[in-house]
Amino acid sequence: MDRVYPFPKSARHFHCFTQDSSIKQHPAYPKGKAGDADSAFQLIDDLAFDFLLNLQGQFPPGCLYVAPYAQEATGDNALPLMLSLTCAEILEGTSEDDIVQQERVFHTGADPMERMIARPSFEGQVQPGQNYVLVDDVTNMGGTLAELANYIQISGGNVLGTIVLVNAGRSKEFLAPKKQLRLLEDRYSDSIQKLFGIHTSAFTANEASYLVGFRTLNEIRNRCTKAEKETINRLLSKGHQRSSGSA
Repeated sequence: MDRVYPFPKSARHFHCFTQDSSIKQHPAYPKGKAGDADSAFQLIDDLAFDFLLNLQGQFPPGCLYVAPYAQEATGDNALPLMLSLTCAEILEGTSEDDIVQQERVFHTGADPMERMIARPSFEGQVQPGQNYVLVDDVTNMGGTLAELANYIQISGGNVLGTIVLVNAGRSKEFLAPKKQLRLLEDRYSDSIQKLFGIHTSAFTANEASYLVGFRTLNEIRNRCTKAEKETINRLLSKGHQRSSGSA
C-alpha cells in the first residue's frame, strides 16, 4: 500500500525527550525493549508519568491510543504497548490493540535510508470517524508513525496527533516544509514515489530533508541498494535474517 496521506495539519505532536539515551540509561530499558511488560511499565512510570499528566486536555476524551507493534531484533518491544495503555488510562481514552504491524522491519540501529526502504504495513480494523492518537517509544525519521497514520486515514479514521517518549529526529515536526516537497517534485516528478511507494506530499519532514540532500535519482537508487545490503549484514551479525528486495 502506498503512503498517500501525510499527517493532518491539525495534528498535535508531543514528545518527552529528544535523545534516546534518556531512556536507554534506565535500568528497566533492556528488558522492556526485549518484551518484559513490567519493566516497560516501570520505565514509563519513572520517566514519563508527569509528562503524560501534563497532556491532560490536549486530546478529547474517548480517543483510541494505538502503538505500532514493532518486533525488534532482540524480541517484542513492550514499550509502545505499555505507553499506549498508560496514555489511555491518564488521558481518558482506550488502548487500541486490534491494529498490528504485519512484519518485522528492524529499524533499531538502522540509518535513514535503511528506515525508508523498510516500510512497515499494518492490518486490523479501523473505526471510521473515530479519533486516534499514535504512540511510540522512539521516532527518528517519523516513517513508522506516518505509515500508521496513513493506514488509519485510508480506512476512515481521524488522526489527532502523536505521543512519543523520544523524538530523536533532526526536525521535531512531522509535516515536511512545502518548499522541500516542491523541490522533490520538480527534481524527480513521480519517480521518487515509484521508488519508495510514498507520495511526495506524504514524506515526513526528516524524510524530505534527507532526500533533498541527494543530487540525482541514480544517487538515491544506489544508496537504496547499499542500504539493503547494510541491513542484511547488520541483521546477520545479530543472528537474524531478512530477505532482500527492491525499495
